[in-house]
This record gives sequence, structure tokens and C-alpha cells, in this order.
Amino acid sequence: MQHHRILAFALGVGLSLAMQTAHVLAQGTGLNFSGLQNVRGLPVEITSDNLQVNNQTGETIFTGNAVLGQGDMRLAAPEIRIIYDAAGDNRIERLEAYGGVTLVTAEEAAEGETAVYEVAAGTVRMQGSVLLTQGPNILSGDRLFVDLETEQGRMEGRVRTLIQTNP
Repeated sequence: MQHHRILAFALGVGLSLAMQTAHVLAQGTGLNFSGLQNVRGLPVEITSDNLQVNNQTGETIFTGNAVLGQGDMRLAAPEIRIIYDAAGDNRIERLEAYGGVTLVTAEEAAEGETAVYEVAAGTVRMQGSVLLTQGPNILSGDRLFVDLETEQGRMEGRVRTLIQTNP
């Protein structure tokens, strides 16, 4: 009988903690990159040490201390590639960053080895020791995928989460 009470107590505590964690995640940690939504459509400025343009493939490659800015968003990496829409209307189809990437918005900061932003699809993928900071909360894993349209995201590969709670 005593074992049943202990088990019931442990299950009750576990359920309570799970509900509190879900509430905290809903309050402070969402894998939605809301900061990227706020800058869509704003002008893009890029600085780098070098620029290479391939008009046949539609690629522009910035290397050496490359920093892309759009509104209050900053993306920094040793290499940033911009692939334009094949229609030739000067729209960015995809943005790729390599070699250690830092992405900072007003709401969050993320680091990883690589990042790919599919502009038309509204998706962001980061890979390689990804670290995401949202306010006081920190998530890490091997891969991060965010769908800006649906505001859904997932972290995969040995995920670790540190959630700050108020006493």
C-alpha cells in the first residue's frame, strides 16, 4: 500500500512538473524565430572582405567577416551565399551561411555551424552544435528547423534545454 502512495505521489509530481514545463515553454521558449518575421521585406545590407558573383548560377558569395543586416537582424559567418530566384526578378530565393554562423534578432540569438534560410518557403535550418537563446532560456542540439509561416519549430539531436522559472 505504501508503494502505491509513493508511486501516486511521484506520478502527481511528474505530471505537475510536466504541466509547469509546458506552461513555461508556451510563455518563454518557442522555436518560431519571431524576430525574423519582423524584418521580412526590409532592405538587406551585406558587408564582407570579398565578393564573388556568378551570373550564370544566380549566386553571390560573400567571404571574410561577412555580416548581413536586415532591420534589427544580423547574420554573421565566414561565408554567406545568396541564391537569387531563377526568374531573374532580383528576389532572394535562399540564403546560406557556413563556417560558424551567428544569427541575432531583437528576440533571440542562435549559433551553429551552418544555416539555410529558404525565403519563399519561410523556413530556417541550422546544423552543427546549435545553440538558441530566447531571453533567459537556452536550447541546444544538433539541428534546428523553424517554419516561419506556421510558427512551428523543432530541435533535434541530443537536445538540452535550460528554462528559467520564476519562484
